[in-house]
Amino acid sequence: MGTLSTHDLIIDVPGREGGTPLNLTLEPGQSWGVLGPNGAGKTTLIHTLAGLQTPRSGEVRLMGGPLGKLRRRHVAQRLGLVFQDRQDGFPASVLETALIGRHPYLSPWQMEGADDYARAEAALERLDVAHLRDRLVSTLSGGERQRVAIATLLTQAPDVWLADEPTNHLDLHHQSAVMALMAEQAAEGRAVMMCLHDLNLAARWCDHVLLMYPNGEACWGPRETMLVPSALESLYRQKLAVVEVDGAPVFVPIKG
Repeated sequence: MGTLSTHDLIIDVPGREGGTPLNLTLEPGQSWGVLGPNGAGKTTLIHTLAGLQTPRSGEVRLMGGPLGKLRRRHVAQRLGLVFQDRQDGFPASVLETALIGRHPYLSPWQMEGADDYARAEAALERLDVAHLRDRLVSTLSGGERQRVAIATLLTQAPDVWLADEPTNHLDLHHQSAVMALMAEQAAEGRAVMMCLHDLNLAARWCDHVLLMYPNGEACWGPRETMLVPSALESLYRQKLAVVEVDGAPVFVPIKG
């Protein structure tokens, strides 16, 4: 039984008929990268896996149980999501935002305890935003807000990590740090799935890849079988050259 699985899943993308039924299993310890051009449905897939969007058909299961029938508190203790972009619902400091990650574990009206604060502060330190702990999130840059969102997920510590463009707005140093964190979570036995625009990040940090096409077709498997020039050139409609750097392939667009 995998941590998160799909069964004949077809996501609901407006104006698109059918598609390849997805039968995926995210096992503990795996790191999945979801690649595809704009409009392929990557965000819709992540939202569907998180239970925020209803599929057109098929089913998502979490720990073997149908996601749609599980209590939201139960889901929130086991599955976490980082959005590509987010809106501030109410004024909150960076520390208060990180502490939201502990809410699934608290009973109604229970206040956060010392352990919750320790987890949140450690997560902020790990994402290099501890010095911003008292700042309102609304005053932060896009990259700082993204790191706070990931720190909140780290504070939550679910079994399944879903991230829609986790490196969005980040500079090169923080991109690498966030991807290393995602790989670390997988190494510790969690299941990770990330939508990525940069296929070189997937080549370096992911062990499984899902390729999504705008017409609804999809294919998936181990990184070595998916990240080949013929498949990627078809996916992006772009000629690519490939070289090896530090043991990982690097794909470069070329004319042609």
